[in-house]
Amino acid sequence: MMPYSRQQVADEDISAVVDVLKSNFLTQGPMVSEFERGVAQYCGVEHAVATCNATAALHLACLALGVAQGDVVWVAATSFVASANCALYCGADIDFVDIDSRTGLISVAALAAKFASYQQQGKPLPKVLIVVHIAGQSCDMQALAALCEPLNIAIIEDASHALGGTYQRQGVGCCLYSACSVFSFHPVKPITSGEGGMLVSQDTQLIKKARLLASHGIVKDAEHCLADKPGEWYYEQQQLGFNYRLSDIHAALGVSQLKRLDSFISRKQILVQQYNVAFQHSAIQPLLVQKDCSSAWHLYIVQFTDISTRNRCFVALRAAGFGVNLHYLPIPGHPYYRNLGFSPDDYPNATRYAETSLSLPLFPDMDAADVAKVAAICLQCDSS
Repeated sequence: MMPYSRQQVADEDISAVVDVLKSNFLTQGPMVSEFERGVAQYCGVEHAVATCNATAALHLACLALGVAQGDVVWVAATSFVASANCALYCGADIDFVDIDSRTGLISVAALAAKFASYQQQGKPLPKVLIVVHIAGQSCDMQALAALCEPLNIAIIEDASHALGGTYQRQGVGCCLYSACSVFSFHPVKPITSGEGGMLVSQDTQLIKKARLLASHGIVKDAEHCLADKPGEWYYEQQQLGFNYRLSDIHAALGVSQLKRLDSFISRKQILVQQYNVAFQHSAIQPLLVQKDCSSAWHLYIVQFTDISTRNRCFVALRAAGFGVNLHYLPIPGHPYYRNLGFSPDDYPNATRYAETSLSLPLFPDMDAADVAKVAAICLQCDSS
């Protein structure tokens, strides 16, 4: 079955990994630092910390911003559950903000209305807002920052889908309007390191905290140790940290893949245009891309007029060997979050989005014939 997305691993990727396997460092070696520098430079940001996955990076972002028990974190209602779970790991409370159903992104209007309602009722505002760049397109970060900055609310960009995308002609991850951004290198993402994530920021202190917590809270550098004049053998645990490190094996794959990121996106843009042309005279609509954005095209998501048409298309595509999927169900609708008192009914745009959306296959190794087959099945289902 053809998946909705798939990694492209080339000979140079394999060689890069083999070189590490033959080296002295399989982990805690030079490739992790090289990967961090490469992503930071690509995004136009000062600092980066590589992690074992993006969920770990989200957790570190929350911890580095001081999220703890008694705090509240708000999250876009449509995302993978990790975008919300990371706040719960810190002992904080969680709440959700509805989305714009045509973009899949957090709604600026819904956020403004929620702020006004909470202030009027005297309810506590969030310490942190986590926004999610669905499918590779950035949220309207300037508008979100204009709402959050006067209230001293930090923004975390969950940019797991969006490495290589731009907002206002700047790379996603530059953190102009946020405290930090998080990327994922899972195999279906814009580039892969097998598993892996990255936290990037312009904030030196935030990154320092995150780096410490990513490696058990242990310090080895004598300059930063609390002990007086320790020997070279000395190390000390200063905080309760985690083992969230990325290995050099994974980093080597990431470094190699990063060199081809722009070509991956260019290839996907060609396929997206083919899809768009196929659907232009139908009721099937691709997610709306905002004027200030260029997408990294992690996903190609289309929306149908109703749930029955979407479901019919899902079944037909799966039967034809195409592994389409939904990204995502509203987080408040999952049983775990329902048990916390949330209901998807409180987020009508996220609910409608989930009922009408479908991620179609999109990855660099697809060809025009694949796109034509997928589009033809969608159009047939839409007209039946």
